[in-house]
Amino acid sequence: MLPKLRPLPIKDRVSVVWVEKGRLDMLDGAFVVVDKAGVRTHIPVGSVTCLMLQPGTRVSHRAVELAARVGCLLLWVGDGGVRLYAAGQPGGARSDRLLYQARLALDPKLRLKVVRKMYAIRFGEEPPANRSIDQLRGIEAARVRKTYQNLSDRYRIRWKGRKYDPTHWEGSDAVNQALSAATASLYGITEAAILAAGYAPAIGFIHWGKPRSFVYDIADLVKFETVIPVAFEVASRKPEYPERVVRRRCRDAFRRTRIVERLIPLIDEVLSAGGIEPPGKPQDALDPAIPEQEKLGDAGHRG
Repeated sequence: MLPKLRPLPIKDRVSVVWVEKGRLDMLDGAFVVVDKAGVRTHIPVGSVTCLMLQPGTRVSHRAVELAARVGCLLLWVGDGGVRLYAAGQPGGARSDRLLYQARLALDPKLRLKVVRKMYAIRFGEEPPANRSIDQLRGIEAARVRKTYQNLSDRYRIRWKGRKYDPTHWEGSDAVNQALSAATASLYGITEAAILAAGYAPAIGFIHWGKPRSFVYDIADLVKFETVIPVAFEVASRKPEYPERVVRRRCRDAFRRTRIVERLIPLIDEVLSAGGIEPPGKPQDALDPAIPEQEKLGDAGHRG
């Protein structure tokens, strides 16, 4: 039987623990990673927001059960977080956080405050007064086009604009392929951060109506200082497969800069601009009224 454990508030936890090339299991009521040599590494129970499970990782049923009980999110990601393949039970996400995010997004005044904060973070200055979200979006688009042009000039790349057809990859030029690979990598790690922080990827503020709207919102805040210059630099070298080189470069950068640990506070900072009280510590919740496993005996294994 698993011990009685209560989830800790996210702010009281370590951000993430990365696991690769090992077996995640449970031993004596705690997480343990066993590598191919049999060496065991223990992970503190209840003090981790999420476990990033990279390629080469296997997970036992007991480890998944423990993660759900202590509110630790399991994320199956690519090497260095450049892809997000699947998410386990979002134990770190609470209904009050989701309701908080939804309230900010659905109230036009609160949503505008959040969007203005995003603009200020992205461009390092306060946005023009008395502008709607659509007007701010238009100003943003013009500045983004200018930034792309500046980067193309810096790296001496012929720039025809941001053009990408997901159904015709080969139809894009090298720099657009590199940009697509770079942003896809950033979207993966950003979605992992959003889930780890307990929020919904689909509830966005500038972007709207897509499964990853909030992912695009948050990724846009950092992409021009992180992955976009990498894409242009790689494209300028004209490798045979630019997307592969970009993906590896992003992977290494994400590890070196510990970007997830930066993104989670950034998400909270953006949402706090709405000016309403954020969720506090969770109230204790009662476990379901079901028989304890050891009292079930053989009957507990008959479904």
